[in-house]
Amino acid sequence: MPKTLRYTLLSLRDLAVSAGPFLVLAVALLVLAYSWLDPNPPKRVTLATGPAQSAYEAFGKRYAEALKKEGIEVVLLPSEGSAANLQLLRGGKADLGFVQGGSSEAGNPQEEGLEELESLGSLFLEPVWLFYREAAARRVNPQATLTALTELKGLRVNVGTAGSGLPSLMAKLLESNRIDSSALVVSELEQTPATVAFLGGALDAIVFASAPESLMVQMLLQTPGVKLMDFAQSEAYSRRFPFLSPAVLPRGVVDLAADIPPQDVHLLAPTTTLLTRTGTHPALLQLFALAGNDIHGSAGWFKQAREYPKLAQNEVPISAEAERSIRNDKPFLQRYLPFWVANLVERMWLVMGLIIAIMLPLSRIVPPLYEFRVRSRIFRWYGQLRDIENRIDGADAAGGLLEALDSLERRAEKISVPLSYANELYALRNNIQLVRRKLENRPGVQNEP
Repeated sequence: MPKTLRYTLLSLRDLAVSAGPFLVLAVALLVLAYSWLDPNPPKRVTLATGPAQSAYEAFGKRYAEALKKEGIEVVLLPSEGSAANLQLLRGGKADLGFVQGGSSEAGNPQEEGLEELESLGSLFLEPVWLFYREAAARRVNPQATLTALTELKGLRVNVGTAGSGLPSLMAKLLESNRIDSSALVVSELEQTPATVAFLGGALDAIVFASAPESLMVQMLLQTPGVKLMDFAQSEAYSRRFPFLSPAVLPRGVVDLAADIPPQDVHLLAPTTTLLTRTGTHPALLQLFALAGNDIHGSAGWFKQAREYPKLAQNEVPISAEAERSIRNDKPFLQRYLPFWVANLVERMWLVMGLIIAIMLPLSRIVPPLYEFRVRSRIFRWYGQLRDIENRIDGADAAGGLLEALDSLERRAEKISVPLSYANELYALRNNIQLVRRKLENRPGVQNEP
C-alpha cells in the first residue's frame, strides 16, 4: 500500500475512533426521538363513508385520490350513514368518518363518548331533502304543494336508512310538530330501494339528508311529477335545534334553462363534519385537512368560495392539526418538498435542534482526543528512551543499551502519523540520536564487546 494512502487511512481511523462515541450518541438520540415522535404516518387509513351513490361515498373517493398522491392508501368503509359512522369510530373500526350534526341521540358529548373524537372542521351543509309525488300531495292539498310536516299525515314516508342518523332527526322534527309516528306510514329503506319504490308509486314521500352532489338528489330534482318540500319555517327550526341551519335553494340553480326549481326553496341543513379518533396520527390529520381545503373550498349551491371547511358548528373539539391547516393552508416546506421529507423535517426540527445543542459542546472534546491518540503512538516510546538514558551511568553493559537503542530506533522508523504531526516523530528520532551520542561518549564504550 502506498505510504500516502496508508497515512490517510490511518488518520481517518484515528478520527473515527475519536469521534465514534459522539456519533453513536447522536444516532441513539435521533433514534429515540424518532421512536417517541413517530413523525411518519401509517400508509393505510380507514375512512367511513356512506351508502352507494351518496355524497359521502363521492367525497370519500376524492379524499382517497388526494392522499394517494402522498403515498397513503385510504380504505373506504361503506355504511348506512352518519349514525353508523359514529358507531364505527367509537368502536375503533374506522379512523375517520363523515358525521352529520345532531347524529347523537343525546346532546351531552360526555354521555355519548364523543370525548374520544376530534373534528377536522365543518365540511359542508347537508340539507334535508323531502321529495314528494304531486299525485300524493294532491290528496292533502289541492294545489299539490306541501310546506309543513303536519301535511304528511296519512302519507307513506321513507324517513331514511336505519343507521344514517336521519330517522332520529326526522323523529325530532315530527315530535316538535306534535305528530305521532302512527299518523304516518313510516319506512326505513335504504336509499336506492327507497328511490325505486318512490318512483314506482309505492311511497308518497322520501327523505334524504345529503349534499347536492348526491346523484339521487340531482336526479329527483329533475324528475317530472316530483316536488321538493319548502320548509317555510326553516328559521324557526334553526332556533329550536342548534345543529340545524336554514338554507335556500335558489330559483333556477339546478337548471337555468328549465327554471328548476321554479322558485326559491327553503331547506333545513345539518352541517357535516369529518371526525377522527384522538389516536390518529397527526400527519394524517394534516393531510385530510389540507385535502378538505381543496375538496370543499369551491363555491356551491349553499356556500361561497372558501367558506368551507370552517371551525364553527362543531359538536366536538377541533383537532390542532386541522385548525392550523384550515387557517394557514399548506405548510411552507410541503410546497417545495415531497410530503414525507417535509413532514419529517417539520416534526423533527425541534428535537434535532436540541440534539445539536447538546452535541456541539461535547464535540469540542473530539479534537483533543484525536490529537492525544496520534501523539500517544509517539510519546509511549519516550518511556523506554528515558529508561535507557537513566541506565547509561549504571553498571549495565553499554553494549546491551546500544542494542535496546537500536531496537527502539527501528520501531520509531515504522511509526505512521499524519503529516501535521511529523515534527513530533522527527523529534523522537532526534532524541534517540541524542541518547545514542551520550552513550557512545561514555568512556570505554568503544572497547566493550
